[in-house]
Amino acid sequence: MKKRDHAAQDTVRAIYRTLASAWGPQHWWPAETPFEVIVGAILTQNTSWTNVEKAIANLRTADALGVEKVRALPLLELERLIRPSGYFRQKAARLKQFVAYVDERYAGSVASMLTTPLLPLRTELLALKGIGPETADSILLYAGHHPIFVVDAYTRRVLERHEAIGVNAKYEEIRVLVESALHDVTPAAGGELASNRPTVHTPSAMSMATRGTQAQVFNEVHGLFVQLGKHYCSKSSPKCEVCPLGHLLPLGAAQHKNRVNGTLHRTSRVRKTQRASA
Repeated sequence: MKKRDHAAQDTVRAIYRTLASAWGPQHWWPAETPFEVIVGAILTQNTSWTNVEKAIANLRTADALGVEKVRALPLLELERLIRPSGYFRQKAARLKQFVAYVDERYAGSVASMLTTPLLPLRTELLALKGIGPETADSILLYAGHHPIFVVDAYTRRVLERHEAIGVNAKYEEIRVLVESALHDVTPAAGGELASNRPTVHTPSAMSMATRGTQAQVFNEVHGLFVQLGKHYCSKSSPKCEVCPLGHLLPLGAAQHKNRVNGTLHRTSRVRKTQRASA
């Protein structure tokens, strides 16, 4: 293993230990059944979780959070119910397609589907239209409790700013990095949590479900990356000086924030120049 790879893994482990000890369990995924997790994973594409919650609330009110319910629901009614999540026609079609896949391959049983070994099931999910790596891995980890890490925009941003990955790092490269760094790490022990920690989801049947050690660690670290990205490591206004990971930044918190802001400013100027000359 190259020296840089060792350093990147050390960074991932330090991030997990720091955030887990300060913030504790994040209770992802907030759902009552595996199918609800799957629905949420599809609906959250290109939208905020707040919008997904509204759509799922509509489905719950309509008693439509089940394979047989979605199968029977007219497409236009499904579109209406999930409208708050955006791209509702596309997402309704994907939900119908997913149910058709479970019907054909697993006789309508999500439980049977989720008992399929990780790699074959991942290949099947990725073959479905509209199911990319992040959605597939969310289903595998959060619905099936398979030991696989979910890479999202927050993960990429945090690791890039901590120089654990390059700006052009691929999804699989990031996933393998995190899994390699945490493959022998155990869930952080409980302790005194920071008083200013972000608000977490209310514990749910799926977040409290029994899972293996690796799956639990990957579950928690993904939730921690989400919280950090939302509340501290934002795209345009990072709060490096007060971030719990500020001391881990290669340049120090203040200098790093100046560099991020400088990069954003230069990018904005370039875009304005390009628009003016178009």
